[in-house]
Amino acid sequence: MRMKIDVTLDYALEQPGPALLLIEAAGVHGQILNRATIDLGQPQKMARVPAEEGIGERIVMFLEERLTCRYSAEVHVTRTRPNLDALEAVAVEDMPGDALRYLLPSRYCQAERFGHFTGSRFEGLTGGSLVAAMRDWVERNLDYVSGASDANTTAADTFLDRRGVCRDYAHLLIALCRAQQIPARIASVYAPEVQPQDFHAVVQVYLGGEWYLVDPTGMAHADQMALVAVGRDAADVAFLTTTSVADLRTQSVEVTAL
Repeated sequence: MRMKIDVTLDYALEQPGPALLLIEAAGVHGQILNRATIDLGQPQKMARVPAEEGIGERIVMFLEERLTCRYSAEVHVTRTRPNLDALEAVAVEDMPGDALRYLLPSRYCQAERFGHFTGSRFEGLTGGSLVAAMRDWVERNLDYVSGASDANTTAADTFLDRRGVCRDYAHLLIALCRAQQIPARIASVYAPEVQPQDFHAVVQVYLGGEWYLVDPTGMAHADQMALVAVGRDAADVAFLTTTSVADLRTQSVEVTAL
């Protein structure tokens, strides 16, 4: 799939300080950047640093009072849609270090709280079949409600409330996977079928020695996603991080299939 991405951001900062921006489609296996431009105005200082796992880049800036950004790209997604049922789990003792760390609980994904539920509800399933069943359970049992969660909402909160937005769906699936010794991490992506259009959060699971993209909201598939970044949970892939209050003036994300 080929897609066009257009992002506009305009934020006013209460105080001068650093800002971290993570919005550019990554140059990784499974997607080709045909064109990409970004206009950040005139930040006082700017640098680029690798994001988590070397996937994508963070732009680090020092801003006086305002962040303005216009990003545009055309991406050709070449990865295929995986058949999860055909993928086997990797034994914990055989996992590489970059997978093992994604078995551990994190700020928003308290995997230790879901062992009993996953063990009883999905008994007898393993590997990709287990991931597919948990993905389908999350999609069926949560309601997508904008504004139903905030920056403090965890996977446990979402499990109880049974509603949220894409990051909440992702956090819950990550916690369920980790509870069953399947490494899982959050991934920020662009996808044309996402409604409402925005920065979209999905999950990457480690099966058969590779990482695979899975969307528990059901709005996108691996062959329809342009990957931006990955991390333990939403704190690692936030599109904008500032040290002072940032007041939204304008924000738009448009992703169009070509």
